[in-house]
Amino acid sequence: MDLLRSLPLGLYLEEPQTWLHKLDPRVKLIWLLSFLSSYIIANNYWRVFLVLLLIIFTLFAKIPLRVWRQQMGWLLILSSLVLVITAISPDGLGVNYQSRLPANERILTQPITDKNTQITPKIAHSNKKYKYVLVHQGFVKVTRRSLDLAISLSTIVFTLIYSTNLYLLTTAPEEITSGMESLMQPLRSLNIPVTELTLTLTLSLRFIPLVLEEIQNLVRSVMTRAINWKKLGLKGGAKVWLIVTERLLENLLLRAEQMANAMMVRGFTSPNEHRVRWQELKLRLGDWLAIATLMIFWVIRIAFGADSTP
Repeated sequence: MDLLRSLPLGLYLEEPQTWLHKLDPRVKLIWLLSFLSSYIIANNYWRVFLVLLLIIFTLFAKIPLRVWRQQMGWLLILSSLVLVITAISPDGLGVNYQSRLPANERILTQPITDKNTQITPKIAHSNKKYKYVLVHQGFVKVTRRSLDLAISLSTIVFTLIYSTNLYLLTTAPEEITSGMESLMQPLRSLNIPVTELTLTLTLSLRFIPLVLEEIQNLVRSVMTRAINWKKLGLKGGAKVWLIVTERLLENLLLRAEQMANAMMVRGFTSPNEHRVRWQELKLRLGDWLAIATLMIFWVIRIAFGADSTP
């Protein structure tokens, strides 16, 4: 079991350097916010398009297969399960659908006779028949509303998780910090401690691998002891995992204290007294192309991606 390889959530991919790595962190952050906000009040066609766009970005960025295969695979399985379970679940309307047309369609084709005139209605028959219940086999019942909810929920789950993970995978923590500090500069006029917030964000991102490493070490220590869980029973097993959880919290607090001591030894007490130097940000040609593509992205979203249902 290797959590650092099987679940690299929030970890930065140092090598190889793809074109996503070379983009300005501020541009990537705006793209991320666009992905997370554009599916609001959007139709399902646009939400499916976002999923396909994320997959295309991953493939064209030439990210190693070993990195994204397991993440995307498990996420696609999760989204598929959400799609199937939501589709066969009750749609929440609680009504029995009744066709708009009578069972005997010959009633509509009968001529209407009047004393003076005789009117024979002309009905344009369409090959497309509206069905609210799409599939009904035994206990499996899929309606238009349940299918719409299933597509909406499954695509949102994939977009929310994978877009964030792709951003963290191609952006170093220091770049994230410098980009957010640059975008939050107007908040300084409101006496908001921007540097403290960005520094806290950097430390939290650096702390994620330590948490995964501590969990991995504790789980391996439990597995190497060959504990007979059947003899322990439910109560004994709960006590063992409670001890493991307590040990995990102690190790994490110890790591946090060591990190704080290392900063104090180097003379860092406050961002107001010690200037925090982040990476120098500069927009290049690729960044301007990404901004122009983002504008086209939102034009298409406004023109074709809006939800027309009331």
